[in-house]
Amino acid sequence: MEVVKVDLREEIDNSYDIVIGNGLLDSLAMELKKVPANEFAVITDSNIAGTYGKKLINSLKKENIDVHLITFSAGEKSKSRKTKEKIENEMLRLNLGRDACIIALGGGVVGDLAGFVAATYMRGIPYIQVPTTLLAMVDSSIGGKVGVDTIHAKNAIGAFYQPKKVIIDLDFLNTLQKNELSNGLAELIKHALIKDSNFFHFLEKNIGKILKLDSDALKTAIKRSCEIKADIVMQDEKEKGIRRILNYGHTIGHAIESSLNYRISHGNAIAIGMNYAAKLSAKLGHLHEGSVIRQNNLLEYAGLPHKLSHHKLKPRKLLEHVQYDKKIINGRINFVLLNSIGDAFVSDDVAMEDIKNILEKG
Repeated sequence: MEVVKVDLREEIDNSYDIVIGNGLLDSLAMELKKVPANEFAVITDSNIAGTYGKKLINSLKKENIDVHLITFSAGEKSKSRKTKEKIENEMLRLNLGRDACIIALGGGVVGDLAGFVAATYMRGIPYIQVPTTLLAMVDSSIGGKVGVDTIHAKNAIGAFYQPKKVIIDLDFLNTLQKNELSNGLAELIKHALIKDSNFFHFLEKNIGKILKLDSDALKTAIKRSCEIKADIVMQDEKEKGIRRILNYGHTIGHAIESSLNYRISHGNAIAIGMNYAAKLSAKLGHLHEGSVIRQNNLLEYAGLPHKLSHHKLKPRKLLEHVQYDKKIINGRINFVLLNSIGDAFVSDDVAMEDIKNILEKG
């Protein structure tokens, strides 16, 4: 037997900045001039295109930046292989080459979808995340997880592909509806629960201010949430270890989303998932019951549900969707539990029967 070795070992610097502030969309042209690209594609959804999308396109063209606007229908249902193909076909029609850069302008669906297009188009082109929702600001825009949903599971097909920069313009939050603000708070609260008890205490004290869009409280909360996720991603970019704790509440939460055909917001689903993850943590002897109550009180104050009964979902149907979870390795599910508020860990010793019992108790 003859062996020919292909030695392709290399080190790649995927570092990038998360810039947080006000009025950043207006100065985006200056940032783009630093990017090694000759033309840009702004990918956004139908809700954003008519407002911020056109505003951005006009401001960039005034700076003589070659830019195109590509739009798809708003909503989680568009986060699909079919929509990805349509976007790619439009980019090919526009003759965009390897010297192009994508600007993902929108919420989590836009960021995940545009990032996945960037990862595969011409075998990879740069992209910049410009999140317009709180959820995208503190979660999906950071860490390079990009992908699409399938009928079986959320984010089942995708890649790890880091953006060149994340630009968080806090002005977007001024027009955000209350339910969208709550939607983002679910992931923000999750970051506190898994990694920082002091941050959780800050949220307990300041949740009222945050809901009223107090600028200081919001900026502090968003910055700390980004720091927590960035720190975890820096330790484990490809989710082989500690990054798995970011999935707290997601095993059941993603199952809820796919069971309801994505007719529930991500934040609401994850909030319900965190309720059951905390209860499971307590049932298995890791978490004090008082911490479960504190978690769920904060979720409720933030305007988030934590009961499965609200959506009339039966545990058996949910468990079917759990079977498709990406975190199942060697037939065992990697379930994120809490030892205490601010201290999460991954267990592969959670039986489906345990999950079933917790769901049935409500």
